[in-house]
Amino acid sequence: MDKQRPTAANAIEIRIEKIAQLFHSLDPFPFREKDLDNDVEEFIVGWARELPPDKPLRIVVHLPETEASTPEAQELGAAITQYFGYRARVIALDLNELFRVGRRAMAIGLTVLSFSVITSQTAVSLAPGPIGRVIEESLLIFGWVANWRPIEIFLYDWWPIVRRRNLYQRLSAAHVKLRSYKTGNQK
Repeated sequence: MDKQRPTAANAIEIRIEKIAQLFHSLDPFPFREKDLDNDVEEFIVGWARELPPDKPLRIVVHLPETEASTPEAQELGAAITQYFGYRARVIALDLNELFRVGRRAMAIGLTVLSFSVITSQTAVSLAPGPIGRVIEESLLIFGWVANWRPIEIFLYDWWPIVRRRNLYQRLSAAHVKLRSYKTGNQK
């Protein structure tokens, strides 16, 4: 596969010799349901990240005339957009799973924090002075550390997943165009 830089606005151009180069060779599913090759996906996604997000994407596949006339070539656009739509749905499920884990971690964290606050107040009343103060502060720190992961999930971890999901949704809506080229021995 010969990869080219996009030449037109929001166009990702790929040059191939055979349609099979675009898809994972071990995938047993029918053509329209095949997974893209990892290198192809990485190339397309990498270029899509660099293109302006306010315009629709185009994917231009350059292939020999003999390949362009096959039935698979006519389904190529649908296969590519279907793949990216599927990947967007999988990423959305990953996001849902992250929030589910975050909610569970938040419940555990708040329980630990409540226990720590109550226990620290009890420690101050049972052991007044510096030792009680050390126990109180240690328990409060422990309670807040127990909330570190849920806070991290709800403040930071979900943003990259949402960006990736949105990018794959844009790619699933991309217009895929085939451009054939002539091959042959030039003497």
